[in-house]
Amino acid sequence: MSKDINERVHQLAKDVLPEVINWRRRFHAWPELAFEEVETAKFICEQLGKMGIPFKKGIAKTGVVGLIEGTRPSAKVVALRSDMDALSINEQRHHEYSSQREGLMHACGHDAHMACLLGAAAVLNEIKDEFEGSVKLIFQPSEEKYPGGASVMIREGVLENPVVDRIYGQHVLPTLEAGKIGMKSGMYMASTDEVYITVKGKGGHAATPELNIDPVLIAAHIIVALQQIVSRNATPSIPSVLSFGRVLANGRTNVIPDQVIIEGTFRTYSEEWRVEAHEKIKKMSSTIAESMGGSCETFIDSGYPFLVNDVETTRHAFRDAQDYLGKENVVELDLRMTAEDFAYYSQMVPSCFYRLGTGNEKLGCTSNLHTATFDIDEAALETGVGFMAWLAYKELKRQ
Repeated sequence: MSKDINERVHQLAKDVLPEVINWRRRFHAWPELAFEEVETAKFICEQLGKMGIPFKKGIAKTGVVGLIEGTRPSAKVVALRSDMDALSINEQRHHEYSSQREGLMHACGHDAHMACLLGAAAVLNEIKDEFEGSVKLIFQPSEEKYPGGASVMIREGVLENPVVDRIYGQHVLPTLEAGKIGMKSGMYMASTDEVYITVKGKGGHAATPELNIDPVLIAAHIIVALQQIVSRNATPSIPSVLSFGRVLANGRTNVIPDQVIIEGTFRTYSEEWRVEAHEKIKKMSSTIAESMGGSCETFIDSGYPFLVNDVETTRHAFRDAQDYLGKENVVELDLRMTAEDFAYYSQMVPSCFYRLGTGNEKLGCTSNLHTATFDIDEAALETGVGFMAWLAYKELKRQ
């Protein structure tokens, strides 16, 4: 029977693919930012309604949660999650489905995530008499913006009523060939914090530095010195990164400003070291500024925690992927210093966050996530739909 179901899921995924592509293109053409996914949510509700899948809307403002009940609905509950929001990026590719909203783009693949989850819902709805338990479909707003829609949905009870036993998340990966799935057991993605440093001095004419307290020079010393927090203080077994991407002095060639703003990110895999590093960043910045006659204000906005894939859940998922796609199409991934608010789910419920390969060099689908030229090989959507449905089915069979 399992082989028959495997073949059936493959066929259903193939059958729904044209509609999934249309859904993906619709989402891509009309992107919406975090917690503003009003029309996106409305469209999702319309599609779930057409399938006859009951849903609740307005969770975490724009989130939608559907529920597919098999036989004995309360036996076990598996959740499948997709994010919904787009980014403030002006798309540079020109397709019939290119963004119709200037300055907004689905440059992280959330359009594909939503389309795959809708497709998986269609497949699971067709085979719901074949499994015991229920599948919760989570369409989550605001993955790209703090505090993250996952934390808000959790506070509003998305993992309850019915209580979720396992949760899976799928994310596109352009460096992985379309048709393949990748995953990693245990620690997978880093925590992420935003670092804001304001260095204050005394501005004036650049030709008379002795009359000033130069915040540009102070900021330069701070940026260089802070690198030793990772290179000389972090335990080698705990991956960490501290990077600065914005430095704003706003002076002139002959004008030293009164202050310099520094903005960056700190990421790691240990909550204890995370707290310790925050204190070191603050103390070192202030000490350097004061020693040079200035002052410094440091604010660190703590973002998402690190993401941990449950070992048992991921082991099963890896085997399920091999059963569905063949061993040659399933790869083990490395640690990533990128971050994801799926991490909130992973610290509440046994989970697996895996990658859907979407790259295709011949089609030019090689641009990285969060770039203005990002696109996917839409053939990957069939893999995404089928595997997500197969994963839920197999988990529900493991009573």
